[in-house]
Amino acid sequence: MFILVTGSNGQLGKSIKDLVHQNNSTHDFVFATKEELDLSNFDSVRSYIKKNQFDIIINCAAYTSVDKAETEKKQANLINHLSVLNLAEIARDSRIKLIHISTDYVFDGSKLESYLESDATSPLNVYGKTKLDSEKAIFSIMKFDALIIRTSWVYSIYENNFVDTILKLSKINNELSVVSDQIGSPTFA
Repeated sequence: MFILVTGSNGQLGKSIKDLVHQNNSTHDFVFATKEELDLSNFDSVRSYIKKNQFDIIINCAAYTSVDKAETEKKQANLINHLSVLNLAEIARDSRIKLIHISTDYVFDGSKLESYLESDATSPLNVYGKTKLDSEKAIFSIMKFDALIIRTSWVYSIYENNFVDTILKLSKINNELSVVSDQIGSPTFA
């Protein structure tokens, strides 16, 4: 199998790369950074994927600055929705399996227990809406060979994330002030 991993400089992409190297995978992987494969350049992405004849695409690339997405709506939509639509079309046309990483931000957060994939979506912000739009694009384009994984509060040994931040702050402060109106399930990358 020949597998493309997009967004390889993010905490999820780096974590997958670590697993591949630790387990001496028999599959061939290409880990593409934003600089190596700019998902906003649709023609370039199509050419690159067709030229390399991948079997699977794991899309870890995302615009993840939730707060900034409110003012950078076009950029968030370009990366989280339109580039995924492009990947889905390419995957369908080339018979490539697509694994797309999404988020629990597609929900409104009002449910007091774990969400099910069948629960009604209702994003409250631009980030969640663009991620939901990407899911809808995949569903409309690819009837088969696509998998969407919804994560929440992703953490790893890389980057800044909620778990990392709390651990760092707890070492330097006797008391922490943290919001108490959010429920999440931290997901190890």
